[in-house]
Amino acid sequence: QVQLVESGGGLVQPGGSLNLSCTASGFILDYYSVSWFRQAPGKEREEVLCFARSDETTRYADSVKGRFTISRDFAKNSVYLQMTNLKPEDTAVYYCATDKEVYCLSDGLSYWGQGTSVTVSS
Repeated sequence: QVQLVESGGGLVQPGGSLNLSCTASGFILDYYSVSWFRQAPGKEREEVLCFARSDETTRYADSVKGRFTISRDFAKNSVYLQMTNLKPEDTAVYYCATDKEVYCLSDGLSYWGQGTSVTVSS
């Protein structure tokens, strides 16, 4: 059974850092492109970044460039969203997702985690 599980969310002060995890089961996550999305209260879901397995590049939303990065751990079948210099506008539920393809898709991804909540507030 294909499953993605996020963890690591919580409350952090502005300027702080947080690392989110996304662990897969039922397939090898490292074979495919992986995206992180977020949805803030009252707003539409937006793509934060996508790592493309095809060319091992990452595309970032302008709002997170220079602050967020993605890393992967093959042994743990996981990817991580490393967030630094967090701002109140980063407050959202964060989701990892994949379509088990090697290219990044903007929508229509088939597999999603349940989300983990991040609140940036003093």
